Amino acid sequence: MDTVVNQVGVNVNTASPALLSHVAGLNKTISENIVKYREEEGKITSRAQIKKVPRLGANAFEQAAGFLRIPESSNILDNTGVHPENYAAVKELFKRLDITDLNEEAQGKLKSLSVKEMAQELDLGPETLKDIIADLLKPGRDFRDSFDAPVLRQDVLDIKDLVVGQKLEGVVRNVVDFGAFVDIGIHEDGLIHISHMSRKFIKHPSQVVSVGDLVTVWVKKIDTEREKVNLSLLAPNETD
Repeated sequence: MDTVVNQVGVNVNTASPALLSHVAGLNKTISENIVKYREEEGKITSRAQIKKVPRLGANAFEQAAGFLRIPESSNILDNTGVHPENYAAVKELFKRLDITDLNEEAQGKLKSLSVKEMAQELDLGPETLKDIIADLLKPGRDFRDSFDAPVLRQDVLDIKDLVVGQKLEGVVRNVVDFGAFVDIGIHEDGLIHISHMSRKFIKHPSQVVSVGDLVTVWVKKIDTEREKVNLSLLAPNETD
């Protein structure tokens, strides 16, 4: 998990404490503080703002910054894997290539760039510039997109297609203290409450599932009005 998260990054405004704790430099306490900061102050709008999170010191920020994505930021680099320490060089690169947004035209300019010459002009190592360009060509990618997709049923495309007791395949998208959210191929992710994960007592859902896990679930409850679906990891004959 750590390898995947640190290759692709996570959205700092939506990631759970459990997910954030897999980011380099972030421990359980700091991860929980990030979520608490979001809840109290609202969405984080820049990487610089992350420094205001309690217990997140300079060393932790230096390690984690490049893996924390912020789609809401006015600085497009905050939603890429480019580390803040290279922002000045990238801004100069953008100036020379006349880039203001990471659209198809910008990507074309970056792909056709002479890395060796530009690296010398920007006083960067060629490998460093190659890594920066690679990050710029895949902005905003969520690490969960790298997981295998579940085997989805063609007859289940909407919440109205679900029935209680139905067996489905899904992929775990988020793990929280009270359960896990699972993509089952409809617009709404279904919730597996912790009480419906195991016949044995568990302290936390992470003891049973992790983000990216492919799981078999059964529909337990459907609330079409509120667009909520409750799922279970236990087959109907396994529940009380």
